[in-house]
Amino acid sequence: MSRSIVRQSKFRHVFGQTVKAEQAYDDIRVSKVTWDSSFCAVNPKFLAVIVESSGGGSFLVLPLSKSGRVDKNYPLVIGHSGPVLDIDWCPHDDNVLASCSEDCTAMVWQIPDHSLTRPLSDPIVVLEGHSKRVGIVSWHPTARNILLTADVHFFPLTSGSDNLIIIWNVGTGEPLISMDDHPDLIYSISWNRNGSLFCTTCKDRRLRVCDPRKREVVAERLAPHEGIRPMRAIFTRDGNIFTTGFTRMSQRELGLWDPTNFEEPIALLELDTSNGVLLPYYDADANMVYLCGKGDSSIRYFEITDEPPYVHYLNTFSSKEPQRGMGFMPKRGVDVSKCEIARLFKLLDKKCEPITMTVPRKSDLFQDDLYPDTAGPDPAMEPEEWLEGRNEDPILVSMRGGYVPPKSRELKVAKKNLLDSRPTTRRSMSTLETNSLPLPFFVLVIFSSCSLSLTYFSSFCFS
Repeated sequence: MSRSIVRQSKFRHVFGQTVKAEQAYDDIRVSKVTWDSSFCAVNPKFLAVIVESSGGGSFLVLPLSKSGRVDKNYPLVIGHSGPVLDIDWCPHDDNVLASCSEDCTAMVWQIPDHSLTRPLSDPIVVLEGHSKRVGIVSWHPTARNILLTADVHFFPLTSGSDNLIIIWNVGTGEPLISMDDHPDLIYSISWNRNGSLFCTTCKDRRLRVCDPRKREVVAERLAPHEGIRPMRAIFTRDGNIFTTGFTRMSQRELGLWDPTNFEEPIALLELDTSNGVLLPYYDADANMVYLCGKGDSSIRYFEITDEPPYVHYLNTFSSKEPQRGMGFMPKRGVDVSKCEIARLFKLLDKKCEPITMTVPRKSDLFQDDLYPDTAGPDPAMEPEEWLEGRNEDPILVSMRGGYVPPKSRELKVAKKNLLDSRPTTRRSMSTLETNSLPLPFFVLVIFSSCSLSLTYFSSFCFS
């Protein structure tokens, strides 16, 4: 008599649970912009959410402890003149956040440890180099102050620079590398573990692996998913690429690929029929992927292993309301005393609900097998070292006893803030104001105006 063999895995019984109502964040007006961003970013200190606002773009930043109803007058982070499209917390400083916008700029912000008492409008640095809307920001995983930004131009022209990727040193506010290898809209970008490569998905249906320091595409695969709807791709810890997309029959699909051999997938799995783009969130310590579809009311999670079928379905967490976006907590921010291995922040229309993913264990002792050393907040190298070709894996820290975030460290920019170099707005002066000015300054004002002829100037000043 045959008996089915159950695969052994410590993550087979992971279960999700929504936190109590008082631990959620209420009355948040989540952005309605039509861009497949997660609209949310979290770290061990803060929750940031892109929100609806009039007269420009803004986002909300709350200390994690400030749950409950959010005051409608709570100060926002403002500064962009167009809607904010993406935000990303710096992995090496929990108080530093990058944002990008339809106004063609990216900005880097220093968030104070305490709650904001007034709107924050002064970024540390403004990154100006794109001529189209900027839809993606992503920090380098191991090098200090390295930030990637990408154009997302929806109507590409014949020019090859319509969808530009720029890598910046935010410590100087200057671009280091630019690449224009993408002829169409870029859907997603993901760094590998040591930041030597990144992978992209594009509207031209190609999955690319790019070496930024060589400024070239080193591998690519046409149509890893045959459908024409948007794809997503992320690097796994062993250098493979996990993708989500659609079949030709519009079924949602996931795949696992070896970028050194793109001919055949390691795994390819059809899921269901739905229009929602699947956003993948990856836990490198557990080698697990959480799939959150926009408009879905469920989160599916999988474990990636070296054994067939390589991508193993674990379970599904379901709730009543569909999600608008999702934030994923770095492993440093989970509660080890409760065997929590992941925490996701689900965005609804006017609310953000934390969801905890827990492995049931009876012991109160620290579970070494659940918490290997994880990526810490210290960068492994300086931007100059990375630019010269050095590669380093993340510096790891122990989770034993939990992680306590350090106090705010100021990010110093070596050059003058780019905002200060913009032309100042000229203020018109009435006749009364000009008559009260001293003659030498008034003469300079007259000389600076090209509308007055020399004859008129002479008769006016010396009559």
